[in-house]
Amino acid sequence: GATTILMGERPTPDATFKRWKGEVGGLKPTVFFGAPTGFAGMLAHPAMPARAELALRLVSSAGEALPAELGERFKAHMGVDIVDGIGSTEMLHIYLSNRPDRVRYGTTGWPVPGYEIELRGDDGQAVPDGEPGDLYIHGPSSAMMYWGNRQKTRDTFQGGWTKSGDKYIRNEDGSYTYGGRSDDMLKVSGIYVSPFEVEATLVQHTAVLEAAVIGKEDTDGLIKTKAFVVLKPGQSVTEAELKAFVKDRLAPYKYPRFIEFVADLPKTATGKIQRFKLRAQESTGSAA
Repeated sequence: GATTILMGERPTPDATFKRWKGEVGGLKPTVFFGAPTGFAGMLAHPAMPARAELALRLVSSAGEALPAELGERFKAHMGVDIVDGIGSTEMLHIYLSNRPDRVRYGTTGWPVPGYEIELRGDDGQAVPDGEPGDLYIHGPSSAMMYWGNRQKTRDTFQGGWTKSGDKYIRNEDGSYTYGGRSDDMLKVSGIYVSPFEVEATLVQHTAVLEAAVIGKEDTDGLIKTKAFVVLKPGQSVTEAELKAFVKDRLAPYKYPRFIEFVADLPKTATGKIQRFKLRAQESTGSAA
């Protein structure tokens, strides 16, 4: 007996708030599905409504991993948790997720019943807790192949397991922490760096709305981290201040050696940051 509300308009903060308050269509939604970039924009908006004005009881996030700080700020303002999870077209289902009654911000949660999860190293062997590995999923909803693409089929579907292309770390409580897409991972000073970890740290700064991190060669031809940063309206911060902010929270080799302030970041229609476009802009020397 539930009613589904589909937004035909662009989901800007203003448009979303009107939907939440029932100003369009006369219905106040109780469940909302969004993406991290959308939640960041809402929290930075001066017209963010109060909890008492709304009927929300459950909020879900997908498309990109949810930074812990973002989820915590939303919960503090709205009194409602954001439930973060991950699924894929290849699996046709969510296979890792937090729960409405069990949320650990900074993680993608625990395996969904019916799905098995393994983390494997470059040698194909299972990695121990606390070590990054490639995410493999086994479950009843997996696709069989990519039509007309034999090589990608062989790389992805392996003996009943599906390789997602994501890097994860398994925690002691059985939850999983996102490390980034395998092809987005950076090797700095011989050690892997997760762009997502650096981005999640940058957005903890009160002046930062969004951030995206890629690799950039320094004058010696060595790969270092570069951050593209979008500031909140009316806020300002220097490159030096942001570098120091990250240094205080992460290992020294992870802080962004290069920072570029931009008006916005390239994204898909579902809100995923398109880092490959930033890499292409960097390689051609175009303005971001």
